[in-house]
Amino acid sequence: MKKARGAKSFGALLRQKRTAKKITLRKFAEMIGVSATYLSQVEQNHFAPPTADRVTKIAELLGEDPDEWIRLADRVPDDVDVMVRQHPKDMPELMRLATGLSPKQFEIIKEQIRKMKKRGK
Repeated sequence: MKKARGAKSFGALLRQKRTAKKITLRKFAEMIGVSATYLSQVEQNHFAPPTADRVTKIAELLGEDPDEWIRLADRVPDDVDVMVRQHPKDMPELMRLATGLSPKQFEIIKEQIRKMKKRGK
């Protein structure tokens, strides 16, 4: 998993956020539907982060942004994966065209898409 210089790993950040919320390892594992042993291994970076759906649940339980946590886990959101499969030519092309755009340019594109969807209803 690639991370920014000085950035914490998925496992380290998970442990930090979980303990800050005073949730035990065993209880949190139960909350996300995994074993405490597995979760401990993830937190110690011995195992890769869980699937995108579990990472989403982790983020929600911790009050964090699921998309940021999915990125940190080096996963692809399930809904994005579905969209790419439904539009195997258009979605990758759209993403390639968007490569290198500034945050402001992304906002403009997102607003245009929102307007198009609103008109289409």
